[in-house]
Amino acid sequence: MATPGSLARRILLPLMLLFMLPTAACVSAEEQVIEGISYLPAEPTDEHQRERCRINLYLPEQEQGFATVVWFHGGGLKGGEPTIPQQLRGKGIAVASAGYRLHPHVQAPVYIQDAAAAVAWVVRNIESKGGDPGKVFVAGHSAGGYLTMMVGMDPQWLQAHQISTSQLAGLIPFSGHTITHFTIRAERGIPEKTPIVDEFAPLFHVRPDIPPILLITGDRKLELLARYEENAYLLGMLNEVKHPDAQLNELEGFNHGQMAEPAFPLLLRFMQRVIRK
Repeated sequence: MATPGSLARRILLPLMLLFMLPTAACVSAEEQVIEGISYLPAEPTDEHQRERCRINLYLPEQEQGFATVVWFHGGGLKGGEPTIPQQLRGKGIAVASAGYRLHPHVQAPVYIQDAAAAVAWVVRNIESKGGDPGKVFVAGHSAGGYLTMMVGMDPQWLQAHQISTSQLAGLIPFSGHTITHFTIRAERGIPEKTPIVDEFAPLFHVRPDIPPILLITGDRKLELLARYEENAYLLGMLNEVKHPDAQLNELEGFNHGQMAEPAFPLLLRFMQRVIRK
């Protein structure tokens, strides 16, 4: 007869082994999510880096040569979590939702360095998961849109990982700053309503050979401080340098937080068009 202690061991041991396994789960017959993949090229320097510099990777099962969206969350470079947007599931594409270190634990340019490391990891590793490294798009909302543009427009960040911005299929920032981000300005004691365009501004890096880019904002009357106008000016400058594939969509009736929901179909349509070219 089993004793209470032996019975407890028989129940608890399998449970302990289960929790020791890598975090990977099939969430349906068609899709798989692998959580907590470190994208760091070296050992983390502290617990914040160890915790934040990870990717949650959604894979479309039974697909080969699929496109991938590297997704950066919003939160003003101060908050947010790397969740996989529900609107991108079940579309035959992969989603790599990447975390990054946050203010006040770090300051610029660490946010951009982390974002570039995440993108580089996807470009290097998505083929082993069944994806096409030539179909990697970068997207994000708000602060994530800012990081999208910085990684895709200023070549130095990906070059640190021996990756070129020309290897990216496209950029889709949702309501991102095109001037220097307000958190980075605050780190220097610059007021929120004092616009700066320096090396930490996507506008500073306008050139004709950045990847195809789809800018999306909310309604200009409902957005954060002149966010639509920032993006409109970036589009104007891209047109001035003869960029061949730059667009801007304004989502009327939607504010900064609401605009992400109706932006996802535009993202998917843009990806399909770029891939067909």
